[in-house]
Amino acid sequence: MGLPSVFRNIYDLDTLDTRFTNSTSVPYKAVIEARNDSAQIKDTPNKAQSRAQPSKWNTPEFYFYYLIFILAVPYMFWIPYTVSNPSDPRYPKYEHLLSDGWILGRKIDVSDAQYSFFRSNLPYMGLLLLLHPFARKVWNAVFPLPDIQRKSVVEQGRTRLQQRASFDYAFALLFLVVLHGVSAIKVLTILYVNYQLATTLPRKHVPAATWVFNVCTLFANELCNGYRLKDIAMRITPPLSPHGDAHALPPLVQWGAWLDGFGGLSPRWEVLFNFTILRLISFNLDYHWSFNARGSSPVEKKQLDPANLSERDRIAIPAEAAEFSFRNYVAYTIYAPLYLAGPIVTFNDFIAQSKHRSPTIETSRTILYAIRFLLVLLAMEVVLHFDYVNAMSLASPVWSDYTAAQLALLSYMNLHIIWLKLLLPWRLFRLWALLDGIDPPENMIRCVSNNFSTKSFWKAWHRSYNRWLIRYIYVPLGGSDFSSWRRSLRSVATFLLVFTFVALWHDIRLRLLIWGWLIVLFMMPEVIAGFVFPAHRYTVTQYRMLSCVGAVGNVLMMISANLVGFAVGLDGLQAIIYQILHDWSGVLFLITACAAVFVGIQVMFEIRESELRRGISLKC
Repeated sequence: MGLPSVFRNIYDLDTLDTRFTNSTSVPYKAVIEARNDSAQIKDTPNKAQSRAQPSKWNTPEFYFYYLIFILAVPYMFWIPYTVSNPSDPRYPKYEHLLSDGWILGRKIDVSDAQYSFFRSNLPYMGLLLLLHPFARKVWNAVFPLPDIQRKSVVEQGRTRLQQRASFDYAFALLFLVVLHGVSAIKVLTILYVNYQLATTLPRKHVPAATWVFNVCTLFANELCNGYRLKDIAMRITPPLSPHGDAHALPPLVQWGAWLDGFGGLSPRWEVLFNFTILRLISFNLDYHWSFNARGSSPVEKKQLDPANLSERDRIAIPAEAAEFSFRNYVAYTIYAPLYLAGPIVTFNDFIAQSKHRSPTIETSRTILYAIRFLLVLLAMEVVLHFDYVNAMSLASPVWSDYTAAQLALLSYMNLHIIWLKLLLPWRLFRLWALLDGIDPPENMIRCVSNNFSTKSFWKAWHRSYNRWLIRYIYVPLGGSDFSSWRRSLRSVATFLLVFTFVALWHDIRLRLLIWGWLIVLFMMPEVIAGFVFPAHRYTVTQYRMLSCVGAVGNVLMMISANLVGFAVGLDGLQAIIYQILHDWSGVLFLITACAAVFVGIQVMFEIRESELRRGISLKC
């Protein structure tokens, strides 16, 4: 096997996640059997292949696009690199924010707090990634499964769940204490209250109580700074007498401050709790909906093999009544590989995979996935050694000192750094889960530079969260329907509610709320264009060109929205836009950049057509 073949396998969609290349409604064992039947594959083209257009890779049109790529892509990297050189006159303003690097004697920009935390703790997380599966093997050796070969598949699953959930429960408690110290009690208190809401309230009140409690918890965690014991003690302790030492603290306050000092490896537990909120809601609503199937087994009714369920069935078919126990609940909500940042797995799916290991977890694919993670990590390190865009933005830059090209490409590179710093922990934690026998969804399908549709972008970015939103908010609110203006207005209201929750879930900040509403606003041109320019009025080529023009506008709007939400804020974006458009040279650059984006989008179109020709339809 040559090096090109190895790289093809590493970057194959099937390596990233089998959900991208196979239907979620088909059990994976059936997919393997179909692959082994070459005649079936050859003689049965799927719907995606029937929609695919002939390849354009070897056409004169695309040879012209290749030429543009050869010129434009190096230029896109060169401009941020030159601005980041020590010879640049603005370099001394942010040099103090840089750290010693390891590539070609250059410094590295690890001024971003999120990535700096991840990078500094990467060796410890890597060690934990290996120790956790090893600890499970030790647990399984101490508490082995009884002889289950003669038992039914259902009983085998229950026995395996008992073994896995017992370990996950014990490890979760230890993990919480090590990670959050005394604050583990606060986390467990929230978990207990939420569990009581689901299991003791009248059924009709559970959804409303779940949403009210968890949204209020999001706000309370933020506003109360994680309920520091010193702050609580100061509120309930009477002030000292006038004759006492003015600087002395009451004993209860001192004791609270002392306890706060035992905050574990991550004292600010509330920052990481947002992902746990999603699992709390998932458990409560899955439990609430499970009553619809009580009295009959969907697995038996559909004559399904419980050890070979499709992903759709794992999510839709509720766990058994006895499996909604507090032990399983804690094992799920504090499952160590996915606790810090996800990806998100629903409770039903987690229990199903705990009972029967998913056939999608294969050693060869996991090894390739690990190599892919290391290559992404290397890419991030290279970018941060040569582009110091985050340090520049933290040093209160004077945007008028930069040219239009510099501002645009620094902003563009900033988005790539945001994408990479999110991608890396998600990939690492998913790799950890795969090694432990759980297959969560891959969060990132496309590179941030391989998106042209606002709607599709949100299907490909933080995909497990997108699927969670669809299951627990979007569908219960009625989904979307743009077949008429009245239904379209209702759909817009649904999107506003969804993205308001998304913004508040990320952080309680005005700029993120603006970001969420901008996303909805920027979806509208794409929806309206679908009404005004229906595909049946145009030839395939005409519609492709027309779609590409609209997609250029989409890309500019998505870049703007994400810069507001996660980079420079609304004021920073306004300053950047002004500097680009305040003279003719900036306008000329913008026109040239849009032409380059047009070419890039044509290539994106053809990448998706190539996937259709292989029978893959990601719809994003």
